[in-house]
Amino acid sequence: MELSFGKSELTPEIGVRKEWLLTNGLGGFASSTIIGLNTRRYHGLLVAALRPPVERYLLVAKLDEDFYVGSERFVLGTNQVQGGFAQKGFQYLQRFQRNPFPTYIYQVGDIFILKKVFMVYGQNTTIVHYKILNPNRKNFTINVFPLVNCRDFHSTIYENNWPFQQEVRDYQVVIEAYPGAPRLYLASDRANYQKLGAWYKGMYYAVEEYRGLSCYEDHFIPGCFTFRGDASDEFFIVLSTEEVFPFNYSTLEAKERARLERLLEQAGYQDEFARQLVLAADDFIVYRQSTGKKTIIAGYPWFSDWGRDAMIALPGLLLCTKRFQEAREILLTFASYVRDGLIPNVFPDHGGEPLYNTVDAPLWFFFAVQKFLAYTADYGFIREQIFPVLKEIIACYQSGTRFGIRMDDDGLITAGSPGVQLTWMDAKVGDWVVTPREGKAVEVNALWYNALCLMAQLATIFGEADNYSELAARVEKNFRTCFWNEVDSCLYDVVNEGIKDPRIRPNQIFAVSLPFSPLNREEARCVVERVWEKLYAIYGLRSLSPDDPEFRGRYGGNQLERDAVYHQGTVWSWLIGHFITAYLKVNDYSRESLQIAKIFLAPFKDHLRDHGVGTISEIFDGEPPFTPRGCFAQAWGVAEVLRCYVEDLGLERLDA
Repeated sequence: MELSFGKSELTPEIGVRKEWLLTNGLGGFASSTIIGLNTRRYHGLLVAALRPPVERYLLVAKLDEDFYVGSERFVLGTNQVQGGFAQKGFQYLQRFQRNPFPTYIYQVGDIFILKKVFMVYGQNTTIVHYKILNPNRKNFTINVFPLVNCRDFHSTIYENNWPFQQEVRDYQVVIEAYPGAPRLYLASDRANYQKLGAWYKGMYYAVEEYRGLSCYEDHFIPGCFTFRGDASDEFFIVLSTEEVFPFNYSTLEAKERARLERLLEQAGYQDEFARQLVLAADDFIVYRQSTGKKTIIAGYPWFSDWGRDAMIALPGLLLCTKRFQEAREILLTFASYVRDGLIPNVFPDHGGEPLYNTVDAPLWFFFAVQKFLAYTADYGFIREQIFPVLKEIIACYQSGTRFGIRMDDDGLITAGSPGVQLTWMDAKVGDWVVTPREGKAVEVNALWYNALCLMAQLATIFGEADNYSELAARVEKNFRTCFWNEVDSCLYDVVNEGIKDPRIRPNQIFAVSLPFSPLNREEARCVVERVWEKLYAIYGLRSLSPDDPEFRGRYGGNQLERDAVYHQGTVWSWLIGHFITAYLKVNDYSRESLQIAKIFLAPFKDHLRDHGVGTISEIFDGEPPFTPRGCFAQAWGVAEVLRCYVEDLGLERLDA
């Protein structure tokens, strides 16, 4: 899929809203905007995962270039400071393309400078390749200035007394910001390096100011790489946490292109939209050092691997792409971390025990297993490795486990206590839980019913006692009694000690979209109609109906302001998948419903050129024009768009 941008889009007004991402399979990444302006503290050419996939450090913010034709200087870097633009290199940009590596094409008179950014898979290494097309053989010099750092990727720093010790070894320089700091290796095949030791002060990050966070930062400039010529030529610069040994750049780039091509061939789709989503899916599948197996990053640029997100995203990211062995690894990764019937909500960035404050993640684990079996029929693996864990989860939910999670007398699951957020609507600021959903949450019990039905099937297949069918029947009956809202012909969101929350939220859609539904046909149809009417918003579903007095249609501001609206009207991209699945189910996949489903998905094709280039954003404003917000690349957004495109729209129909 061609993802390129011409001169009219390479402006500060437009270009800053379009960001690219490269990943290395470890949780590390490189990222910036299509005009080369870093607008986030997370932007950088080398954000290294020092303990994959976490402990991520910004080591190189960017490379800025001064290009000389004779004695005339052209500044190619683009940066903002407090007073505005300090460098305006975007004015020399002719084109930006992402196919498959981010490439900036600058024009200086009759000379073109192509700057391509490439990450080595499985290493914390970024290579920036420069190609100068100089057909009229003019004398040129290019000076490349690395802006380096050594800080947690969630923070910012200012000029300090770090020594930034440098040791030049032949063709590379080793930089240590302070004693014991992770080492940074800079190298070039042909450019000469000269020490400088200066600071770039006051770089401004507009997105961080919008988010109410520290928005200025200083970066250290250790030196300068210089390359001269009088004809077309090329060279590269390596940024790495490992010692750099001589290598052939073309061979290394070809190896990565071949890896990506194998992923496309393995998935087997000719459709360009599906192929782009297959490549986007790869960004989230990373190695977890502590287990030696794969896991799923929830989103870039700031999330680590979250249990709920991983289980929801697994079908789209790994099954629709036919990466079945990695799916096994991820199921095993999270199965190994089950404690008291719970799987981790999140793994902390700096180690320690994972956090288990989630009621729905273990139930989404059943959904992931369900989909895995639909694609692979690998019942042997599930029986030997996973089924005992599934039984443990069910038993713990029945008897009661942490955070007040337990089965009530009616067979439904209740959970929560004041001050604890357990569902996916989990925004919390200090002690304030923004969307408290204590009691019986509708999606939790839809997932519970689905899990019990799956367990009944598996018990029969594995020749074990079916202790689940009778309970599933009781849950089905009591689910409808508990949650059906006769007035609005839809489902209550939460029921807590007889108090029923009538706010119209998207959580009810799962009672229709999951493989086993506790609703009858007419009830399911009513739910889908109500969700479409009140919550559908082009790029997903709103988290709250606009009719509600607590609805908030704009997402932004400081953390308190953002979290206050996170689930109060903000649109979530991942919900579009289950909405489309539910819509098609209640319409029996009729020809007309399939046409409408294609219309539902079409805006995401356009969205691939917006916000995160080639990927799907986490959230959008709840009001037009539904501006993308949050993470510019979100695992479950990519996964669910791909899943429903593949499964529901006919690229590959599966009866799950």
